Amino acid sequence: MKAGHAVLALAAVARRELTRFVNQTGRLASAVVRPALWLIVVGAGFQNVLGISITPPYETYVTYQVYMVPGLMGIVLLFQGMQSSLSMVYDREMGVMRLLLTAPLPRWYLLLCKLLAGVVLSVLQAYVFLVVALLVGIDIPASGFLYVLPALLLSGIMMGALGLLMSVTIRQLENFAGTMNFVIFPMFFLSTALYPLWRLKESGADWLALLAQLNPFTYGVELIRFALYGKVDWIAAAVVIGCALVFFLGATYGYDPQRAFQRRPAPAG
Repeated sequence: MKAGHAVLALAAVARRELTRFVNQTGRLASAVVRPALWLIVVGAGFQNVLGISITPPYETYVTYQVYMVPGLMGIVLLFQGMQSSLSMVYDREMGVMRLLLTAPLPRWYLLLCKLLAGVVLSVLQAYVFLVVALLVGIDIPASGFLYVLPALLLSGIMMGALGLLMSVTIRQLENFAGTMNFVIFPMFFLSTALYPLWRLKESGADWLALLAQLNPFTYGVELIRFALYGKVDWIAAAVVIGCALVFFLGATYGYDPQRAFQRRPAPAG
């Protein structure tokens, strides 16, 4: 694989994804309005102050709305990851994926181009939401805009790779909406996006705390949360990177043309 061909492939896939995103103006609006409503409506109903351990044993005390921001940025990344996988299912039905995967480049690299193009869009949407949060009066450190970028990229790659893996098993667009609901909402609510882990344990919901600790989305949110304050949660970073690799390798294996051929039903008669 020559470097020039690799760059051209990445640019072509990214341009296609960007063009599709621009033509679907409702995607940006929905991606921002949905978490903004959570922030304004739900956050306004819970004005208690939470202690977030950024550098133990020290704690940063913030309002509930400030606590929600990283979790809602995570849901922006998760929804975009699912949207990207939806486009994969659509492209496969229309035959576009077959043309893409027959290009004279490694299959893993073509899937990586698709993944990175979606991650760029998800990070842009997360920053738009962050600006909206500032406009409604949420106190976020100015340096956090820069520090959070690597965390958004890593978390976006993990969410996008998960969506890519999901698209392997979903054969029709009609089945995708239900599958999204069984993935997005459990991952969101069974995480630390809306409430700290210690609060779950304090309230006696040990089973919920255990599920939150097993949820990869939790670690993506915590990575973003620490990054907003200029800190790094190394455990969260390791989990996010590890899950991203597992999800992406699983998707690469699932998009093997030979395996896809073997899964086809035998012709009748």
